[in-house]
Amino acid sequence: MWTDNETDVDYLNFSGVAETVAELVVQANARPISIGVAGAWGVGKSSMIKLVQVELKRRQSERNRFVFVTFNAWLYQGYDDARASLMDVIGDTLQREAQARKTGIEKTTEFLMRVRWTRVAKLAASVAATAAGFPPMALATTALDTVKKVLGGEDASAGSQTIEDAVHKAAEGGAGFLEPKTEYSPPREIDALRTSFADALHELGVTLVVLIDDLDRCLPETTISTLEAIRLFLFLPRTAFVIAADDQMIKHAVKRHFAGLDDELVTNYFDKLIQIPIRVPTLGIQDVRAYMMLLYVENSALAAESKEIVRAATIKQLRQSWQGKRVDVSFIQSLGVDLPPELVGRLNSAYRLATIMASASRIQGNPRLIKRFLNTLAIRLTIARTNGVTIDEAVLTKMLLLERCAPPKAFNDIATAVTKSADGHAELLRLHEDAALKGNTSELPIPWNEPFIAEWLSLSPPLADQDLRGVLYVSREHAPLISPEDRLSSEAALLLTALVDQPDMGATLKPRLILLPPVELATIMQRLLLRAAKEQQWGAPKILTACMAVADADAAQGPLLAAFLSELPPAQLQPSIVPKISGRSWTPSVYDRWDKVADVSAPVKAAIRRELKK
Repeated sequence: MWTDNETDVDYLNFSGVAETVAELVVQANARPISIGVAGAWGVGKSSMIKLVQVELKRRQSERNRFVFVTFNAWLYQGYDDARASLMDVIGDTLQREAQARKTGIEKTTEFLMRVRWTRVAKLAASVAATAAGFPPMALATTALDTVKKVLGGEDASAGSQTIEDAVHKAAEGGAGFLEPKTEYSPPREIDALRTSFADALHELGVTLVVLIDDLDRCLPETTISTLEAIRLFLFLPRTAFVIAADDQMIKHAVKRHFAGLDDELVTNYFDKLIQIPIRVPTLGIQDVRAYMMLLYVENSALAAESKEIVRAATIKQLRQSWQGKRVDVSFIQSLGVDLPPELVGRLNSAYRLATIMASASRIQGNPRLIKRFLNTLAIRLTIARTNGVTIDEAVLTKMLLLERCAPPKAFNDIATAVTKSADGHAELLRLHEDAALKGNTSELPIPWNEPFIAEWLSLSPPLADQDLRGVLYVSREHAPLISPEDRLSSEAALLLTALVDQPDMGATLKPRLILLPPVELATIMQRLLLRAAKEQQWGAPKILTACMAVADADAAQGPLLAAFLSELPPAQLQPSIVPKISGRSWTPSVYDRWDKVADVSAPVKAAIRRELKK
């Protein structure tokens, strides 16, 4: 299994672009620069940001000193104002840097206090504008509490008293806030904030590199708030902004926020923020092939040193692909690393699939979708293994590809043919594969005449003579393939529907589940695990309650659930799952597996130790 997390290790031949971005920042020589890293969902923008930071760290020197701020606006959405949050993060980072260097402390503290006063000024303006419409004392108390939280610390005590007096004026009728303060001017405050920021950077002698990620995941309001904060610090000396986002989503947010702007003005707004636009490279067949191979290598039992040898050599080879250099199984085998036969088989599978993964309309070489495809494949192989179902991995992979990328009717046609067949063969595939071999797929019925399916039919291995019952048994995520001889009874079908629709009610259904025969409970568990495979966070999801109810009703289902939980990606595990599954006969094997996996978090392992002491 592979986690869907960004990485600072290059698996996509992005290091060349990351080096270019880093060089642009270095060559700016403390002059302001803003760089946009654009690309659609899942193409690797977050990893590109990580790689840029790695490359800049390599270029640190007495002349080029960088301080990094990584900001994810999506994390603050719904909890805090993104603009204020970004300013806070920048201020806190500069203050920590000044304390570590023992220089520039006064300037950075002044800047941080101005940032905090910006929050206070916004609060005061809000109170002034709304005092007449709310109960005065409630308004004053809420405002005062908020102000004290914003300022914090003894350095702000005088300012806090000033705001306290103003808030109590609001409590007496609001007139105090409505009287203009001649000494306060927003333009002057903004200018002073920028000047203080520039002075702090000059005193520290560093370039602040702000790495903005996940902006395209935000609601339009959060997106604009973050962009406005960026605009406040843009084009000041010793600043570099690297912004990773889907430019089309950002333009959509701008258009939504500033109603009435035409496309040209929206583009102009975006272009004023981004001096140098760079797109994440589209992966070609060679890149996809190398990426899939490296994923298999990373997930193998090879030693870490061997994995790095393969990765580094593969990326180096890709950077020379324009000269005709190829990444294939022979190349990987030539690196002097002893590859286990199982890994070689998967490398061959990656080689065969690369072309269609790069060109299929629903994948198009998207790294995140490729990883999800391989994760689904791994889950189904685990389900097959724990159920004692013999499956050819290449056949399963080919069928999963059809399920993922083709119209549902094609998969359903095969499922129907297999269900009616006595030997599990889909005879319609014999005619269709023959047509693909002869190049006559255009004469096939819809959807079998589509270009993607024509290419899929030509993939190895041919499926016409394969018994597909086992593959279909573990392949349906929306409805299990149930052959006529083991179709569910009406009671079992009713319970399955109840568990799928209301999984948290599983415990109340246990008395009825106990009365079902084991073969039906096995089918129900299979269906629930396919649904569970879609979960991304494993604390105590409702579907787990349903699975545990079936395992409690039939002891034979416990090991199957245990095997599934043992294979979950470590990053998805949360401490609350440990007590959730405690007290079952199959629980110790799961605890033992999680405890031995290095990537399982310390809180999860601590929860396991607490449960074992009970």
